Amino acid sequence: MLARLSIRDIVLIERLDIDFLKGLAVLTGETGAGKSILLDAFALALGGRGDASLVRNGAEQGQVTAVFDVPKKHPASAILRENGLDDTGEMILRRVQLADGRTRAFLNDQAISVQTLKAVGTTLVEIHGQHDERALVDTATHRRLLDAFAALEKDVTAVEALWDARRTARTALDEHRAGMERAAREGDYLRHASEELRKLNPLEGEETSLAERRTVMMQGEKNAEDLREAQAAVGGPGSPVSSLAAAVRRLERRAGTAPALIEPAVKAMDAAINALEEADQHLNAALIAADFDPLELERIEERLFALRGAARKYSTPVDGLAALAQRYASDVALIDAGADQLKVLEKAAT
Repeated sequence: MLARLSIRDIVLIERLDIDFLKGLAVLTGETGAGKSILLDAFALALGGRGDASLVRNGAEQGQVTAVFDVPKKHPASAILRENGLDDTGEMILRRVQLADGRTRAFLNDQAISVQTLKAVGTTLVEIHGQHDERALVDTATHRRLLDAFAALEKDVTAVEALWDARRTARTALDEHRAGMERAAREGDYLRHASEELRKLNPLEGEETSLAERRTVMMQGEKNAEDLREAQAAVGGPGSPVSSLAAAVRRLERRAGTAPALIEPAVKAMDAAINALEEADQHLNAALIAADFDPLELERIEERLFALRGAARKYSTPVDGLAALAQRYASDVALIDAGADQLKVLEKAAT
C-alpha cells in the first residue's frame, strides 16, 4: 500500500508531504483545487511520461517520491530481483524532472531506467479516469488476478519452479541433439582425429618445456663437441703422449753418459706427460658432466616435430591440442552413448 507521497516543485506545489494510513484514503476538492496536479505528480513517480512543464516556475527541477509497504511475494519484488535491486520490503520510488526536459528515476536510492520504474509502478498502482481502460479488462493481468482470487500464490511459485526446470531440461535436450547431429556428420573424422590425438597424448605447456630442454641440450652438445676435440688432442691418436714417452725412454738410456745434461729434460718431459694425462682425465670427467645425451635430444626434436605438425593439421596452437583431444573424445563418446543419453534427456524434458 501507499505509505507516503512527497512532492517538491511540481507545477504549483512547492512542498507537500502526505502520510497515508491503512484503509481507504479520499482526497476531495472543488474543480481547480489541485487534485489533477497530485495525480500527475503521482503518475510521474510511477514511471509516467515526464515533461519540462511539470517543473514549478523558477525551479531548476521537480521531484516526486512515493513510498510503498509491499508484502512478500508481491509481483514488484520479482521485478527487483530480475534487475538486481535490493528488496527490503519497503519500496521508495523517486522521479526527478529537470527543467530541460530530462528525467532521472530511482528505486530504493538506486538509479534505474524509466522502463523499470514503470514496470514496478504498474504492479503497485492502477490510475484511471472515468473512461480509462481498467486493468480488469487487460488480459495481461487476468492470470495474476485469477491466481490471487483462488489463493494459488504458493502453487504458482511451485509451477514456476517446475517450468524453469523443464525449460532447463529442454535446453539440455536441444543442445544434446545438436551435438549428436554435429557428431554424426563428422563421425569418421572425429574418430580418426580422436585416436590420433590420443596416441600423441599432448600435454598443456609441453611445447614450452621441451623447447627449454632442447636449448639446454643444444648448448650441452656444443660444449661436448669442444671437449671431445680437446680430449682428442690430449689423449687421442694425435696425442703427443706416445712420442714424449718414447723420447723419455731414449734419453733415460743415455742418462748415464751425461746425467747433469739429460736428467732435467727427462723430468720436465715426465711432468708434461703427467700433465697431459691429468688433462685427459679432467676432460673425460667434463664430458660425463656435460649433460648431453644425443638420443634424448633426438627424442625431443621428434616430439616437438610431432606436436607442431598436429597443431598445423588441426589449426590450433600446440597448447590447444590437449583441450582439442578432450573435445574430440567427448564427441566420440557422444556418438557412442548419445542414444541412451538422449532417452534420459527426453524423459527429463517431458
